[in-house]
Amino acid sequence: MKVGFIGLGNVGGKLAGSLLRNGFDLTVRDLDKSIAEPFLEKGAHWADSPKKVAEDCDVIITCLPSPTASAAVMEDEDGILAGLAHGKIWAEMSTTDEAEVRRLGERVSAAGSEPVDCPVSGGCHRAATGNIAIFAGCERKTFERMLPVLKAMGRRILHTGPLGSASVLKVVTNFLATANLVTLCEALVTSRAAGMDLNTAYEAIRISSGNSFVHETESQVILNGSRDINFTMDLVSKDIGLFQQVADRAGVPLEMNPVIIDIFKDGEKRFGSREYSPNIIKRLEEATGLEILAPGFPAEMIDDEPEEPGYEIVPKRT
Repeated sequence: MKVGFIGLGNVGGKLAGSLLRNGFDLTVRDLDKSIAEPFLEKGAHWADSPKKVAEDCDVIITCLPSPTASAAVMEDEDGILAGLAHGKIWAEMSTTDEAEVRRLGERVSAAGSEPVDCPVSGGCHRAATGNIAIFAGCERKTFERMLPVLKAMGRRILHTGPLGSASVLKVVTNFLATANLVTLCEALVTSRAAGMDLNTAYEAIRISSGNSFVHETESQVILNGSRDINFTMDLVSKDIGLFQQVADRAGVPLEMNPVIIDIFKDGEKRFGSREYSPNIIKRLEEATGLEILAPGFPAEMIDDEPEEPGYEIVPKRT
């Protein structure tokens, strides 16, 4: 099976690396060819256009920063749609809008190909090791065709239902992670202001009912001071904005997400859109005059779990 990968950014590059590491015949494409050089040196092929990727590959994966970017790569004159043919698979791994992925999916189906939305969740450090989680929205027969590719990139693979369902659940989980980040910032600053030792506060949260994946990862780089999780404030704003759109279309009167949107808009205004997202804590650091730092924490998250073959997660029905 020949796989094409378009978009070699923070997440995409790591996912493409897993495919190459696991022996797939890989073709890559990025606006910046220099980013692709390490892949080419390890045996990947280069394509001069998204159309060429689609023509040469059985599976075409896109992992791009926004729905606008995905639409351009798909629909431009030399885009993916111009190169699709019967029996190919287009897999959208970007975090995108469910309505947009369904719109593009209709065009993919009209070309005789099969669409999948399959965003990832779990952080860049797990994308690097192939231990990240992957959601997949598509027909079951398409999922089964795509599963060997997904298993090479991720550990836990969940078939979420029809096209678009994975994109809905991806922004749901990103909303929850963002809400957790904001509350952890308040918890850490309040702990420090109340005179608590932050190393002790970290452990208290970790061993308690307040623990979470976000605490065990992002709290560490907050306390280190690097705040580096390879994810920026503008991407958070995009994701929680997409979650808001899902809720608005469904008629759900959200209360917390609009507040979080305002918090990150303010963070972008103060610190810049490309500031690391955990530095949203700087709003409270500046308001209180406190530095939320502690010794002994890493500057970046590294997945120390060994890479394992991926497998399908089957939801409980009884």
